[in-house]
Amino acid sequence: MTTELGTIQAVAEKPESEGFVAINYITCKPEYRERFEYLFKTRARAIDRLPGFRGMYVLRPQREDDAYLVVSHWDSEAHFKAWLQSPEFIEGHKRGFEDIREAKARGEEPPMRSDFRTYEVITR
Repeated sequence: MTTELGTIQAVAEKPESEGFVAINYITCKPEYRERFEYLFKTRARAIDRLPGFRGMYVLRPQREDDAYLVVSHWDSEAHFKAWLQSPEFIEGHKRGFEDIREAKARGEEPPMRSDFRTYEVITR
């Protein structure tokens, strides 16, 4: 027998949607690939502390000229947007941003480029 309270709790615990996914397509200069992977393997994990963050994958391309994929899964688009405005975003990206700044200061092209795309999860 299900009580009304049990039904309310079950509904409250069930997410309204399957979530929200942001994918960052990152292309790296060949000489920067090792550094890029190191940055993620030694990341600050600041994003892990944020409400609504479900998890992340960093995917290495099979072909050297393809982009890396950084796939983050969120409870909602609002949670993702809050992260973009957070101190944790700055903390998590400061080493990569510094690499880009240093390259520009030397008059070089950035060692990596980013193209962000977002998606609503419709099924899992």
